[in-house]
Amino acid sequence: MLILTRKLGEAIRIGDDIEVKIVGIAGDQIKLGISAPRDIDVNRAEIYEAIQKENSQATQADLSEELISELKAMKREKK
Repeated sequence: MLILTRKLGEAIRIGDDIEVKIVGIAGDQIKLGISAPRDIDVNRAEIYEAIQKENSQATQADLSEELISELKAMKREKK
């Protein structure tokens, strides 16, 4: 992990396309401004994790439905 110290108004660059800027400081919170191309998703960590969990559950449900369909098709073929 890279740890940097930045002041209000200062920024960091990630590659050529992403800039993270300190836009506000209030007590123990900071406000970040993130400039990135539209095709790059930028989410808070807890939102990202929730999306990943939902995608995993959806994939498992799709696989279960597909397996059930295949088993039913195999059962019909035996008749």
